[in-house]
Amino acid sequence: MYNFLRVSLTVISISLFSFAQACEVPASVCLQKHKGSFELIKAGQPATIFVEKQANSALQHVAQSFAQDLALVSSKKSKTVHDLNEANDRVVIIAEAGQSKIIDLLVTQGKLNIDDITGKWEAYKRVVIDSPFAGITQALVVVGADRRGAVFGTYELSEQMGVSPWYWFADVPIEHQNDVYVNAGEYQDAPKVQYRGFFINDEAPSFTTWSYKHFGGLNAKMYTHVFELLLRLKGNYLWPAMWPPKAFNDDDPNNMKLADAMGVVMGTSHHEPLSRAHHEWHRNQDKGITGGKWDYASNAKNLREFWRGGIERMMSKGDGQGYESLITVGMRGDGDEAMHEDTATQLLETIVADQRKIIAQVTEKSAEKTPQVWALYKEVQDYYDHGMQVPDDVTLLFADDNWGQIRRLPTTNLERSGGFGVYYHFDYVGVPRNYKWLNTVQIEKTWQQMDLAYKRGAHNIWIVNVGDIKPVEYPLSAFMAQAWNPEAMTLDKLHAYPKDWAQAAFGTKHADKIAMLITRYSQYAARRKPELIDANSFNLGESTADSLDGGEFAKLVHQWQDLEQEMLMLKKSLSEPQLPAYYQLVEYPIAALSNLYALYYAAAWNNRLAATNDSRANFFADQVESTFARDQQLTDTYHGLLNGKWDGMMAQAHIGYTSWQQPDEQVMPAITRVINDKPSKPIQFTEQNTGKLQPNISAIEGPDFSRAVNNKGLTWKVINHLGRTKGAVTAFPQGQEPTNKDDAVRLEYDIIVEQTGDLSVQVFLVPTLNTTGQATLRFGLSVDDGPMQVVADKLLPAPNATTLQEQRDWNEAVKTNARMLQRVFVDVPKGQHTIKLWRLDDNVVVQKIVASTSPIPLSYLGASVSK
Repeated sequence: MYNFLRVSLTVISISLFSFAQACEVPASVCLQKHKGSFELIKAGQPATIFVEKQANSALQHVAQSFAQDLALVSSKKSKTVHDLNEANDRVVIIAEAGQSKIIDLLVTQGKLNIDDITGKWEAYKRVVIDSPFAGITQALVVVGADRRGAVFGTYELSEQMGVSPWYWFADVPIEHQNDVYVNAGEYQDAPKVQYRGFFINDEAPSFTTWSYKHFGGLNAKMYTHVFELLLRLKGNYLWPAMWPPKAFNDDDPNNMKLADAMGVVMGTSHHEPLSRAHHEWHRNQDKGITGGKWDYASNAKNLREFWRGGIERMMSKGDGQGYESLITVGMRGDGDEAMHEDTATQLLETIVADQRKIIAQVTEKSAEKTPQVWALYKEVQDYYDHGMQVPDDVTLLFADDNWGQIRRLPTTNLERSGGFGVYYHFDYVGVPRNYKWLNTVQIEKTWQQMDLAYKRGAHNIWIVNVGDIKPVEYPLSAFMAQAWNPEAMTLDKLHAYPKDWAQAAFGTKHADKIAMLITRYSQYAARRKPELIDANSFNLGESTADSLDGGEFAKLVHQWQDLEQEMLMLKKSLSEPQLPAYYQLVEYPIAALSNLYALYYAAAWNNRLAATNDSRANFFADQVESTFARDQQLTDTYHGLLNGKWDGMMAQAHIGYTSWQQPDEQVMPAITRVINDKPSKPIQFTEQNTGKLQPNISAIEGPDFSRAVNNKGLTWKVINHLGRTKGAVTAFPQGQEPTNKDDAVRLEYDIIVEQTGDLSVQVFLVPTLNTTGQATLRFGLSVDDGPMQVVADKLLPAPNATTLQEQRDWNEAVKTNARMLQRVFVDVPKGQHTIKLWRLDDNVVVQKIVASTSPIPLSYLGASVSK
């Protein structure tokens, strides 16, 4: 009789839940024993692991990992067997449906039902079964609908019992447990997005230096850790490091073999067709195929032969199926450059048609039987918008603008078999400035954009450029959790995520404080990428002979210093095993950016005071030198962790930018020392006045609206912390059609106008783009019951040259992480008024409102909020 307690609670499938939460979920880990619980670890002894000898290699790998995890938790080795006769008492069975005699037997005996996962991509089920076979008291069955389903179902148990996906890649400590149980019943889950993964990119110097120091290169010895991390994060798809002179498949043939053996789907980046790394075109030039012009119009024969070699290598496994891959089709210019501007759309269509012929010929199957993706990156999206035809079975991979704003999402043909995906960025090399050094990503922004993408039909591929992997551990974790089930990652789950993540890494005791540290860090860091900061980024106040006013620059420096002090105070309460992970995930990013702000703040004062031959400049010259030295000290500490495990990983130059491209080495800001006969005056700062209210200016945070008017199925909701100050607000659900004034979907902000005059209203938005193919994003503004002004914003990403005003506006928006739009309302009388902000287009996200009939002083974060 099949009457096990069943659960398919996708709302819990985000992982990162605590033992207390897991205790409420069937077939999940708990530290307390309940009726029917499976004893995963009993009195320090792990259960036996069983995997059939003929099982897929991905199951063999995960069984080995799970045995290691049990040993890490219990401090005792777990036994792994291929014959159930060698098991006793308690056994964990890891198997794949349709490929397992043991599963077939359990189904035949009526002890297991897998109908509800059969045929579902990467689905899995965990079931606790009493007396499954003679001599076995109890079994925990982890069965996948396919090989990766079994892998994910197993690794989820590891995470639940305290083995973080980052146990190796960030040294998150594992707490010893003497007894670990799995609740009775069953649990099942499956992903909502088919391919989920990341792209190691822009990986020199850091990731490359580290790999060569510790593994001798980007080889299988190194990639085994990357593959394991990906799978533990419930990802399945990887674009490998490819900066010249690297070539994943060619550098080490075992890379491809190991990826397939562990269950990883390999791809190549958006500009590397048919499983060929970019640098392979510049290798083996003596053979007469490679090294010529990367131009299909003049060199098609050699390009086809080159691409054919990529597919032949993919099929070299010898089983008729090949190494599991998702093949990139299409073409960009050599070295990820745009193709020539007069390249015809028809030529691109011809290229893809010829590539598909190669795929069909080599695989001996119709092309649609091999998964393919066409990345609509930069100018390729323009070709698509102008009518480029794409085969229905090829996934269309839309992209962001390289700075976190998705450019385009599907509007038609939503049922096409290949579906849609998104290529997103946590790292970038290009204009207006590289950003490669530290995590500058707000998970709140990523969530908002990817929630929109999912609502609009991007269900097939989510892939994110993560640079060196470190130090974007936190946003990558959130991205992968959302990718597994975007429906489960609700706004409430997003708000809870920082604490859940901190708890999983550092325990319940410190979770709240660490969550606030990483949240504030992310917000402060996102205000302006560190590579963009210099002595002129923020305003200083006035200087007199007696005192200095640090202005808004000082306010930002003090926020960082306060955050650093809180971080250091918390560090004192951590245990020794927690300190390496804390340094990597919390301490180093906060200390390094706090120091960077102090460096440029000192440089700003040195520049100003030296210009008037003020000897106080020398104090700040000393500060510049000491903070510049400290930057290297912080890096050296990182590289020295755990006997040099991460030596090289923070080698990225980040001080001394003079253009969009990184400097070859760190360059200290220029300083001037003043020599005069006057004695140096003591440095005295005036009380900071940047937080004081200015008369006749109303400044209101976006979430602090007076009233929200919901209609047409839309509800205004606050995304805490999104943006540069308190948070942001937008209408949900996302992805809906435009509305108009008659639909009355609006926010209202009550203000006091202190003197009659023309009222300037500034609206600070989180930068976003219209993803429907339209040129502008619109919202409405009105005062009281007056007429609505339509505010139409046009931002145009400038991947190369910046020649248009809308491109300059985009540059400024991504630099400052805000878009300020202003409208004027004539002759507004003194007294109380209401500013109304009307939803017209989707994806308009409001950070702040500032209004005044007087001139509004310029500031980076906008006027101080009214009390």
